[in-house]
Amino acid sequence: MGHGVEGRVTPPATLDSAAAVKIAETLQALASPNRLMILTRLRQSPCSVGELSTAVGMEQPAVSHQLRLLRALGLVAGDRNGRHIVYRLYDNHVAQLLDEAVYHIEHLRLGASDTSIQRA
Repeated sequence: MGHGVEGRVTPPATLDSAAAVKIAETLQALASPNRLMILTRLRQSPCSVGELSTAVGMEQPAVSHQLRLLRALGLVAGDRNGRHIVYRLYDNHVAQLLDEAVYHIEHLRLGASDTSIQRA
């Protein structure tokens, strides 16, 4: 029932130290449940800070603060719509990252393991 990397479409990632730092910053941003809730809501459709605030149950200033961090890391983008900014995921890679994280957690919850990876 495990799934491995044998069906992978993209080549395995290689890292230099600069790329490792950027990836660590991104993963650190994803380590916040509040930011994950914001990203998951934006995965559904773009929305304003007010809509996000209602959807994730946070105060607007707190949502704005989290959006600034997510925007600085290239995870979300904002488009001005009159007096409001409508936020969206930066690109499909962010959605894929969220989907893979959810899939991985569900996979672990079900007790599945990767048979293609040998344990040390």
